[in-house]
Amino acid sequence: MVSQGMVSLTKSLCTMTPRVRLKNPNMLQKLKTGSCNFRFRNLRVLCTTKLSQWEPSPFIHASAEEAADLVLDKTANVFESIISESAKEEKVDSVQQRTNSQVQVLKWPIWLLGPSVLLTSGMAPTLWLPLSSVFLGSNVVSLLSLIGLDCIFNLGAMLFLLMADSCARPKDPSQSCNSKPPFSYKFWNMFSLITGFLVPTLLLFGSQSGLLASLQPQLPFLSSAVILFPYFILLAVQTLTEILTWHWQSPVWLVTPVVYEAYRILQLMRGLTLSAEVNAPVWVVHMLRGLVSWWVLILGMQLMRVAWFAGFASRTTTGQQPQSVASK
Repeated sequence: MVSQGMVSLTKSLCTMTPRVRLKNPNMLQKLKTGSCNFRFRNLRVLCTTKLSQWEPSPFIHASAEEAADLVLDKTANVFESIISESAKEEKVDSVQQRTNSQVQVLKWPIWLLGPSVLLTSGMAPTLWLPLSSVFLGSNVVSLLSLIGLDCIFNLGAMLFLLMADSCARPKDPSQSCNSKPPFSYKFWNMFSLITGFLVPTLLLFGSQSGLLASLQPQLPFLSSAVILFPYFILLAVQTLTEILTWHWQSPVWLVTPVVYEAYRILQLMRGLTLSAEVNAPVWVVHMLRGLVSWWVLILGMQLMRVAWFAGFASRTTTGQQPQSVASK
């Protein structure tokens, strides 16, 4: 009975067949004969196999002080990393704010310089320069002088649009500014430009070819060039500028037609004055008056478009604010 109890004890301690080592060899004979005179301290059980899958793995016990020190070290490292990251972000934000403030300070003089350039290049020569000093008759010199005045305005308009573009850009240079006009706006601008080009061209062609008998007498070529050739050049420059602003997605696409159309009205009023100098027919005078009325109408619609865009921008910003508050 004793031998069976020892075997069951060793099986409970080991999962597989155990190996029992006894210090005293006589103990084995006593176990076989049935004598139970032995001590458990002389018994050494060695398990040479792994634990089974039903038995739990052994635990490594550590003291409470060591565990507390380990947790504190880990939490200290986590807080140090968070603090360092927040400090880096604050430094980056402060640097960006400084650069943005410097850029804004540099932009302040542009608000006065841009309109001054537009006034000096466009309005001053047309309003204060005597027409007799520019127009010397229906000749090539007068034509080149008028084209030169318009070229000065074109340069000033380009500088003004570049300054307006720099002011309209966001404060942070890293932010992208992609301003796309709607298709209806593009279609209407192209329609107005093409109409303003085709109407005088067809009238001149009909008068020169004799297809329109009411457009008589004919206007000489140099006289018609002095009156309408600068007008055609300005139309081409405006078309090219608008296409470039649409392609570059510049925020000045809404201001570009207003600048050129305001000067075009002055240009046509100058043409009405020159029509009296070159003894232009009555139908030419009526054509110029019709063009002035057409471009005043287009300019008014462009200004209404500016007001509409301002209201649209305010609606979009007010719609985005509740979403941002809800996300926060």
